[in-house]
Amino acid sequence: MPSSCCAPSASRADAPASPARPRGERSTRGQVRVPAGDFWMGDSHGDGYATDGETPVHRVRLSSYAIDATAVTNAEFATFVEATGHVTEAERDGVSAVFHLAVRAAPADVLQRAAGTPWWLAVRGADWRHPGGPRSDVGDLADHPVVHVSWRDAQAYASWAGKRLPTEAEWEHAARGGLDRARYPWGDELLDGSAWRCNIWQGDFPRRNTLDDGHLTTAPATAFEPNAYGLHNTVGNVWEWCQDAFRPTEYAERARPDAVVDPRAAEPPGTDEALVERVMRGGSYLCHDSYCNRYRVAARSSNTAESSSGNIGFRCANDG
Repeated sequence: MPSSCCAPSASRADAPASPARPRGERSTRGQVRVPAGDFWMGDSHGDGYATDGETPVHRVRLSSYAIDATAVTNAEFATFVEATGHVTEAERDGVSAVFHLAVRAAPADVLQRAAGTPWWLAVRGADWRHPGGPRSDVGDLADHPVVHVSWRDAQAYASWAGKRLPTEAEWEHAARGGLDRARYPWGDELLDGSAWRCNIWQGDFPRRNTLDDGHLTTAPATAFEPNAYGLHNTVGNVWEWCQDAFRPTEYAERARPDAVVDPRAAEPPGTDEALVERVMRGGSYLCHDSYCNRYRVAARSSNTAESSSGNIGFRCANDG
């Protein structure tokens, strides 16, 4: 479990290939339609990290598409598992990453801390059904985003549901809700007076969360006001997988004077599917300005396609 600021990466020398799943009939259930149009993609405020490749800001032209109004919930993922028998990578491994204050496990089940980010613990028995470890469950979390799902697990769900993962450009365009060049889905200011508009960390990270927004870990998928397109929680709550492979040089290499049309990062040649770095967007309940200012619509991060943790989920998209 090598160190990662946002979520630890899995590292397996013999990761099995993703099992093939029959593709379901196309469905736009729970989705909103986003019309075709142009927008400016990237960090217009100088807030980002150079290594994340949030610049240059460049014009993107997208075809119309549909995208889930919320992240996929535990209830929705449970329906998928019941229908298909899918076993997530965290379940196959028997271990996943949990934030130290969220662990619900016997001491013997806490296997190690991530080097450099000791707030991440490898917990035996942590998975989507047991987000904090064996002593936790999702019985009261049916409407919360599913977590401990890898990119490959998200792909399997999307295929079964007759959907797909959004491209990175689609995700950012939808997350902005029509507010071009804004920091957040609602504008440039984080707070509305004293009211929090998203689920991120308040207090002294990683030791004390004051819970000003009401949540230590995940919030319900419909918590907080939606953006102008009707999407909930596009920043904070859980990181969301995108279809694209991650390259920090992607924007620099594709930017040009005219708009780039329906972009998607090329697949890296000669890399095992499980080890490909995939884009994650939106930040999570652990983001804090002191170490991870990635709860912005322009912010990018990544993890390997086989990785899972207690703060990574996803939402699906579809062609328009």
